[in-house]
Amino acid sequence: MDRPPSWTGRSGRFVLSSPLASGEEDLFAALDLGTNNCRLMVATQTAGGFRVVDSYSRMVKLGEGLHHTGKLHKAAMDRTMEALHICAERLNRWPVREIRAVATEACRRAENGQDFLQHVRQQTGFDIKIISGREEACLAVESCANLLHNPRFGPPRNRALLFDIGGGSTEIAWVRTDSVRQTEELIGYLSLPVGVITLSEQFGHAQSTDDRAYRKMVDYTRQHLREFENVYRIKPEIRRKQTRLIGTSGTVTTLASLILNLPRYARAAVDGSLLPASSARLAVRTLQKMGATGIARHPCIGPDRAPFVLPGCAIFEAIHDVWPVEDIIVADRGLRDGMVLRMIRGKSGMASRRNRASLSIPPHLRHSMQATGL
Repeated sequence: MDRPPSWTGRSGRFVLSSPLASGEEDLFAALDLGTNNCRLMVATQTAGGFRVVDSYSRMVKLGEGLHHTGKLHKAAMDRTMEALHICAERLNRWPVREIRAVATEACRRAENGQDFLQHVRQQTGFDIKIISGREEACLAVESCANLLHNPRFGPPRNRALLFDIGGGSTEIAWVRTDSVRQTEELIGYLSLPVGVITLSEQFGHAQSTDDRAYRKMVDYTRQHLREFENVYRIKPEIRRKQTRLIGTSGTVTTLASLILNLPRYARAAVDGSLLPASSARLAVRTLQKMGATGIARHPCIGPDRAPFVLPGCAIFEAIHDVWPVEDIIVADRGLRDGMVLRMIRGKSGMASRRNRASLSIPPHLRHSMQATGL
């Protein structure tokens, strides 16, 4: 099998590299260009999944101003391009076997999204593909698959509701699970055109700590969830104690870090933790009392992320208002993890029953709801 080219030089352009030495580990790289963040991961396969050998994340706010203009702004594109050049330079250190790069809501929605990605390819060599909301949901489910069946979260459940609060959108996946076969099947998904950047711009950065403005954000988000509930009837499954709730966003990891009283953010302590919903609600109230200055000073948040914390909390509370599961499984993982797992499967040329099911959508549900229409 021909190996894909690796990165070299400051420009980050592709050049062909020699094959990895016999016995040397294959490396896979995944790039996730979101509305708020640019993230890179380089990983190698292990017996239990994969091991991260390098990672990078920068808040670029690519979708800043998009809600008002429908276009990506020059300053946001410049910040993003700078981060992508850094990603290219970091990849220069590794003889990667395969690279996958995706863009999400900001580039999906922006009039100039495709033009920007074409410019990115010319400048950095990254061939970034815009993926749909459904694909985002599938990758999120895949990244969290080992949490869905973990016995330490209690008796087996046959349903899972996964949410990922992003900068420009929120992805929700309704999943059928089988703990005996260790399988997952996507029943339906919702790509909600509400994210922490779009919500903060719509309701105002300065007003997000005001209780009335906060409730408006919650109510606005909740309205977008009603049709999904009407179609899939998730609440009865929750009442039967048959549903796990999993959150993969920075919002829930922030809430977990507050509840765990961490002096600084620690992924090892947060990823895979079980967050009582009542504690999460109390943490939200604590953040509201802190105000903008207190939130910015918190060591697990910082000034860059501070304006988006309460909009994220508003989205979380809207989700939990509609689907009140007692506990939330916290996952500090996302699209990069899902992409790496797919590349590893592709390397082996085999897909287990579990992995096939995680991306399987029954024919009668292939036109699942997608609020963005994409």
